Order: sequence, then structure tokens, then C-alpha cells
Amino acid sequence: MPCVSQAFDAKWKRRREVNMRLIWIAIAAAAMLAGPAAGQQWPARNVKLIVPYPAGGNVDSAARIIADKLQEKLGQPFIIENKAGAGGMIAGEAFAKSAPDGYTLFVGANGPVLFATEINKRDAYSWKKDFLPISTISMTPLVLEVHPSVQATTFKEFVDLAKREPGKLTMASPGPGTTNHLLSELMQSSLELQWVTAHYRGNAPAINDLLGGQVQFAFDQLSVSLQHIKAGLFRALAVTSPHRLKSLPDVPTFAELGYKDFDGQTFTGLFAPAGTPAPIVDKLHETLTAILKDPAVADKFEKLGAEAVAMTPEEFRAYLEHEDAKWIPVVRKANIKAD
Repeated sequence: MPCVSQAFDAKWKRRREVNMRLIWIAIAAAAMLAGPAAGQQWPARNVKLIVPYPAGGNVDSAARIIADKLQEKLGQPFIIENKAGAGGMIAGEAFAKSAPDGYTLFVGANGPVLFATEINKRDAYSWKKDFLPISTISMTPLVLEVHPSVQATTFKEFVDLAKREPGKLTMASPGPGTTNHLLSELMQSSLELQWVTAHYRGNAPAINDLLGGQVQFAFDQLSVSLQHIKAGLFRALAVTSPHRLKSLPDVPTFAELGYKDFDGQTFTGLFAPAGTPAPIVDKLHETLTAILKDPAVADKFEKLGAEAVAMTPEEFRAYLEHEDAKWIPVVRKANIKAD
């Protein structure tokens, strides 16, 4: 009998969640019928920005930059709530259940938005169904960097070395399913290379071991590694950005080397829950676009090793569709799973 009771409780809980979601969508639909008034009245109180990582990282920094400006322009506090864990799934799941009223937003990145549910094998939410893209905030390129002990000064020499000694090189990954890890898997598959992948719990320990020479190379966010490259502690071989970077003008892009598929970048973007009234979405998008065009804001992102980039909701959705179609097959082919 306890099993029957547990099954009933679980079924009732699922039904309650579905009913609450339908109620919120109905409320949002009613708000949409009010037309522009919804946008004019919003925000009337604090707005929460859920961030799926701890304070201090790239995504958190991006969220804090725009939160300050949104508060300045819209006249209400935009409060950061850091909900780390499970590769961003804890935050994503909480956000997906939020009321679509414009008072809970999500500052997401590749992992929590696109990959976390696939890697954790949990159908907790779907960005296509539960997330309403508003705009990108920033793009952060990755850089292929090697320890000075590695006998390669160009990407071609690196590939030749990996082919000549398969399995000898070790790549430092900040965790399974990160863009860094997926780019590594795509490169191995595309170029028929083989190396060892050492997974760490974040960028800091991975880069520490690369500094110490315990591992030989990494694909890393430029914001993390630029200081070490400038100091000569790492050798940069190529970047994933569509154009050469001001901070590394002598380092070629993968595209100009003939590898257009190796263009993985880390995005940060702003999302509202599905069903949020269009006037609120329009107001958010218009305000955020103006913020990202501010030279002072662009300078803050540049100092993070990122580029401030605004897209329309339609452009952002198309971008996510493209990234989803490109990287989910890589996740499945490599059988990437959460630790």
C-alpha cells in the first residue's frame, strides 16, 4: 500500500504542477489582451534575475552588468539570485516553473540552456518549450592554448603532434558537457585525433594544472586565460571567434585556418518564462539593446574577454536552434554524461 500511496502522491504533484503552469499561462494571456498597458505598468516591483552559477564567474558578471543598467533605466531593483548546481539544471528547473509575469528572468549560457538536460538525462525542462529568448548579452570566444613544454607553435603542428602520438596529450576540461569539452570532442571526431580528457570542477583547477604542466592544453574562455597568455605561461594557437581579437591580434581564428566548424563560443543571454506578455518582452528587449550599445558597457565586457552582442528575440531563437542542432549530436556521439 505505501507504493500505491507514493505513486498517487507523485501523480498528484505532477498534475498540480501542470495545472499551476496552465493557470499562469492563462493569466499571461489575459495580460496580453490588455495590450501595451502590460508593458507600461511593468515593472512595478523588484525583478529577479536567476543565474545558474556561483557569484564571480563570467555569467554572473554579465548578469550584474546588465542588472545595474536595467535598474537604472526601468526604475526598479533587478536582484541577482545565484542558484548553482547540476550544470545549471537547478536554476533552469526553478526558472521554468516561474510565473510568466516579467518578474522572474533567467541569465543563461550554453550549458544550462542547451546541454544540461541531455547530459543529466532528465526531462526537467526544454528551452524550446519553457524559455522565451529575449536577447543575447555577450559572446566569449575560446582559445586553444598549450603549455610551453608542448612542441607546437601553430595549430598545424599541434594536429601533427596529436596524430603522431595519439593518446599522449591531455586536455584540461572545466567539466563534462561544457563548450570547452564539446569543442574538444568535435575536433577529435572531425580530424580523427585522440587525446585524454581530464575533467575538473570548473575553470580554476583546470587552469592551475595547465600552469603546472600536469596537463598539456586546454580550450578555454579568453577571459580566464588572457593574463597567462600575455605573461608567456601559455601559448595561444587559435581562437573560436569569427574575427581576430584585439587582445590577441597575432593569433588566427579557426575559420581562417580552414576549420569553420570549430567556432564554439560561450554565450550569455536573457530569457523570460514562456507565456510572458509581448509588451513586457518588447520593453525588455528594447532596453537591453540600448544598454549593450553603450560604449561604457561594451568596455566592461571587453575587459571580461567578451563582446557585448544584442540580438532580436527571433535572431536569438534561430541562433539557439543552430547551436542545438550542432552540439547535441556531439553530446550523443561522445556519450557525454554528468559525473
